[in-house]
Parts: sequence; C-alpha cells; structure tokens
Amino acid sequence: RLTSSGLDKEKLHKGIDEQIKLLKPLAHKYIYGYDDDEIQQVLGDILRSKKLTVGTAESCTGGYLAHLLTIAAGSSDYFKGSIIAYTNEIKLSQLGVSKNTLKKHGAVSEEAIIEMARGVQKKLNVDIGLATSGIAGPGGGSEEKPVGMIWIAVAINNEVHTRMLSLFKDRVLNIKTTATANLAFLWRILTK
Repeated sequence: RLTSSGLDKEKLHKGIDEQIKLLKPLAHKYIYGYDDDEIQQVLGDILRSKKLTVGTAESCTGGYLAHLLTIAAGSSDYFKGSIIAYTNEIKLSQLGVSKNTLKKHGAVSEEAIIEMARGVQKKLNVDIGLATSGIAGPGGGSEEKPVGMIWIAVAINNEVHTRMLSLFKDRVLNIKTTATANLAFLWRILTK
C-alpha cells in the first residue's frame, strides 16, 4: 500500500502515480488492485468469473477467513460455507484429518493443514478448500512451534498448496494477517 500526506492534493496524486510507475515493474505479480480495491472483492470477482466455489476449514482464525469472504457483496455466488475446526475432535470427525497425522505431526503442521483443506473441499463439495491452523497466541507456543507459527493451505483441483507463516505475538493481528494471507495466496494461485 502506498500512501502520502500533505495539503496539495494534486501534488500528492502526482507523487503517488510516479511511485506506482517505479514500483509496478518490481511488484506487479503482487498487485491485486488500486485505490479502494480489497482482496476479498477482487478475489470474489475472479471466483465468480471462473465459476469456482470455495469453502473454509479454520482453526486458529476461528471464522475470520469466512467473515472476510462474506464481506464481499455477492459472495453467495461462490462461498458455500465454513467448518470451524478449533479442536482436534472436529478436525477428525468433520474434516477427516487422521489420528495418525495429529499424533505424529500435530494440528499445526503441513500434514494436518493438507488434510484439512482436502477435507473441507470434499465435505462441502467445493472447487477450492482453504484451511488455517496455527498458534495465534499469546500462549500455547513451544520452542518447536512458537506463537505466530501458522500454516495455510489452498486445495484446488487435485493439488494442495501450503505455506508456513511466521507471524507475531499478538493474537488478533495473527488472526487477521492469516486470513488475509490465505486470500492473497489463493489470488496468486488463480492469477498465475
């Protein structure tokens, strides 16, 4: 995001336009919009145009990812629902995460997040399954899995794309950042 401040509106707009021209060749693959464009609306337009449906499996974000998706007007065209799998019991019973995966790797692992994304894709019969699992904080971390260690996943077609995030000590910031990162991750996959 580029911002500026001052009293001369015309000069500010000109300065921002010049900075955009410099930044665009360097960051074009990360630019999803301009002015008031929000990732959830831009992504929603893509999902609608491609006739793709999406569902979420959320642990550490507790429904915030689904909240962001449904803020966009017309989201019922592509968003089918969410499973908030905050406990391992729900990960097992509703998403089909295996006991072996949870015992061997834990809920905050690439293995678990892959099974969550595939599980919600299957359970909700959607084209795309998004999943989050991590340690939002402020407690619950360990040396091996510190606060701010969060996995996100996108299941699309027969592939699952994963990413580990190393975020903050702040719970609310971790929840918001994780949800936005998951939307941006899907946007990058769909616009390759």
